[in-house]
Amino acid sequence: MKAVSVEEAVAIIPDGASLMIGGFMAVGSPERLIDELVRQHKRGLTVIANDTALPGAGIGKLVSAGLVSKVIASHIGLNPETQQKMLAGELEVELVPQGTLIERIRAAGHGLGGVLTPTGVGTIVEEGKRKLEVDGKEYLLETALHADFALVNSFLADYLGNLHYTLTARNFNPVIAMAGKQVIAEADNIVPTGVISPDQVHTPAPVIDYLLMNG
Repeated sequence: MKAVSVEEAVAIIPDGASLMIGGFMAVGSPERLIDELVRQHKRGLTVIANDTALPGAGIGKLVSAGLVSKVIASHIGLNPETQQKMLAGELEVELVPQGTLIERIRAAGHGLGGVLTPTGVGTIVEEGKRKLEVDGKEYLLETALHADFALVNSFLADYLGNLHYTLTARNFNPVIAMAGKQVIAEADNIVPTGVISPDQVHTPAPVIDYLLMNG
């Protein structure tokens, strides 16, 4: 793990990168990283996340700035800018049922090729996908979902890079942290090693490549 400034962290991310971003309607989203992505004007991004939040909040800032070319998410219903850009052909949107989305991400983080789910069988969701039968029931094969970078936010980080999330801000951050080729974390508070007890470590330090320095 390497401690870096937010400017250094975002400079590592090239235009056209795929980013998994933690958060649920911007709760638990890495706002410092998102703001710096906007400031450095990183373009052509593919964003993989639960949602696109709201205009002016979380991932919504990237959408408003026109930096996102594709979104893979479970819903976009509360961000009218995402909807408008999709209808105008300015933004590609792939909607994935929430459970399927997070299981595809989890599969990537655990070295699996994908997951079997009955969700979407018999609907347009199954188009172009393999269908398998297990014990007389049909399932769709949903492939693992990887990203070039995972961007996460935590409540606590220690000097080694162990992360602890709190309450609903935890959401998908721990799962997303496992699935990025490189993981960049920001923390509300950085504390000495040992302050976070071992059973309160939600994302272990070896997973983290870069931790933002506070300040």
